[in-house]
Amino acid sequence: MSGPLVSIVTPSYNQAEFVETTIRSVLAQSYTRIEYIVCDGGSQDGTVDIIKRYSDRLAWWCSEKDRGQSDAINKGWRRATGDILAYLNSDDILLPGAVEHAVRAFRQNPSVGLVYGDWVYLDEDGAELGRGRGGSTDLKRLLRDGQIRYIAQPASLYRADVVRRVGLIDDRLHYSMDYDLLLRLSMASQTMYLPVTLAGFRLHMNAKSSAFVEAHWRETLAVRARYGGRYLSKQRLLYWRYRAFAVVPRPMQMWLRRIRNSRNDWTILKAGAADRAGD
Repeated sequence: MSGPLVSIVTPSYNQAEFVETTIRSVLAQSYTRIEYIVCDGGSQDGTVDIIKRYSDRLAWWCSEKDRGQSDAINKGWRRATGDILAYLNSDDILLPGAVEHAVRAFRQNPSVGLVYGDWVYLDEDGAELGRGRGGSTDLKRLLRDGQIRYIAQPASLYRADVVRRVGLIDDRLHYSMDYDLLLRLSMASQTMYLPVTLAGFRLHMNAKSSAFVEAHWRETLAVRARYGGRYLSKQRLLYWRYRAFAVVPRPMQMWLRRIRNSRNDWTILKAGAADRAGD
């Protein structure tokens, strides 16, 4: 198949429960010009054995101590040679045809540096909790409303030359590095929303941001302030709502999110997903 090379990096660490599903979702894409790199942080739970089973289909992989998720993504992107970049966390998935849809959009719109679409929320077992819908956005809207209203990280891909122009992932960030990158990309290029479901976004108790929710929120608000976002915003209101919701025991929070989900009411799920968006 002719077309631009797409480089996808999966950072992983002790995600044996999910990582094979993630890998298979990339390798099963209909668009075959994919350079797939897996950067593992030295897992001890069987993740490495799973990666080895697919090593002949990977462009490169490693399992070694790193400085965290952001460092692992940058390690992969520095080795990447593709015209389009993406990263897919080791508990998320790409849906069939996702890369093909994104490549077509990039080829038809040379000024676009960021392409993103809709997503589905998945539980630990891969069951669909519901759908998240993106929307057209720009720097002003991302600063005002936050990321999750428009862009879920696994459903986004980036033009490589624009990423290199604005800089790779800020490895000082551990939760909101995707939000920071999206803000920089939206400053440097046009963004394009595709009304197509591209990825599966997993919500589970062991997700990094679920375990460190307060730290994630604080980092997100600090990133927003870095680019001139006003103190009072929808993000700030969501943070205050989170603080009120956080007094509810975690199992009860997950139960409430499930029973409140419907096609017309996503407010609680989106607030919950915000604590996972940087994972």
